[in-house]
Amino acid sequence: MSTIATSPAHNTIITATAVIDSQALLENYKQIKSLAPNSKILAVLKANGYGHGLVRIAKLLADSLFIEENSADAFGVARLDEALLLRAAGIVQPIVLLEGVFNQADLPIVAVNDLQIVVHNKEQLDAIIQMPADKLLQKQLKIWLKIDTGMHRLGIETTDFDYFYQQLQDSNNIQTPIVLMSHLACADDQKNTSTTKQLAIFEQLTGHLNEPKSCANSAGICAWRQSHYDWLRPGLMLYGVSPLLNADSNQNNSAQTLAIKPVMTLQASLITIRQIKAGEKVGYGANWQAPKDTTIGVIAIGYGDGYPRHAENNTPVLINNRIVPLVGRVAMDMITVDLGEKSTDNIGDIATLWGENLPVEIIAKHASTIPYELLCNIKPRVQITVN
Repeated sequence: MSTIATSPAHNTIITATAVIDSQALLENYKQIKSLAPNSKILAVLKANGYGHGLVRIAKLLADSLFIEENSADAFGVARLDEALLLRAAGIVQPIVLLEGVFNQADLPIVAVNDLQIVVHNKEQLDAIIQMPADKLLQKQLKIWLKIDTGMHRLGIETTDFDYFYQQLQDSNNIQTPIVLMSHLACADDQKNTSTTKQLAIFEQLTGHLNEPKSCANSAGICAWRQSHYDWLRPGLMLYGVSPLLNADSNQNNSAQTLAIKPVMTLQASLITIRQIKAGEKVGYGANWQAPKDTTIGVIAIGYGDGYPRHAENNTPVLINNRIVPLVGRVAMDMITVDLGEKSTDNIGDIATLWGENLPVEIIAKHASTIPYELLCNIKPRVQITVN
């Protein structure tokens, strides 16, 4: 039979808490700038700032970097409502809608809020050039024209480039210059020749034009210098996570080697410690059985907070400067870990689920997913603190 520890707790219990390291964010920004000092930076804040807080991250970048005269040059979001939240919060930097707008009726909203939009299909082009100037409040729109060079997701066909470019150039609704952009599909894999091919297509189409250009996502910034052009679009690496393939196992691809630091550290307390005997099972489905007498710790975090439901047994958790394994299934509000037979841990001790000293890249691998998903899945009930 298992027994529950009865020693009194002396530590304050915390439920799931994401600690945001503002200094790490600013240092990551500076590291990105150092890799391409002649390029401007469009900091990508979509999906609630990759789970870190849309407005929070924008203000940290805007306010802190203004002081150093090195402010983020622009912010990138996916949708109009994200941009409007930033404007309502007092963000004055240029904001780019990376998917553009989907309805012509949104264009006056774009104009009055001084937003910039990506054009990636004929419907968007027609909506813009056919819009009466008075409905745009006599304002011209700033456009990023997206070309499909091989991703085959968003972007105009290469054969249509001349037509789109000329239509935009001729429209009185458009402010020039037009930013020319594409998106790299396989930049995380340095051995994949797709990136070289995409950049060659982009260069062939746009190289003769004196327009600002943008191709480099986070992986492009790290691994493909020829992709840097005029505008960088860092997302994941801004938050201190490596965008490169096999970052969990290849030291050369790690965040540490790239000189970036995790901005989010996800933590929670031990809320129960109990002794169990060899052969006893833990959790839903009883999918883990103790091979010997040991100590089980219960931590106040689960998939209801965004910790991955499919994290496997032996997923690492950091407690008191050592790694202990996750055991048993992740539940909605808690996980269990094997603290070891001779554990000296106490109720209230803080466990780190990912972040400082435990890269989220490693946790993602154990959960058969990617770091992007883990960060974006942080739930509203998770407490946020900013250091």
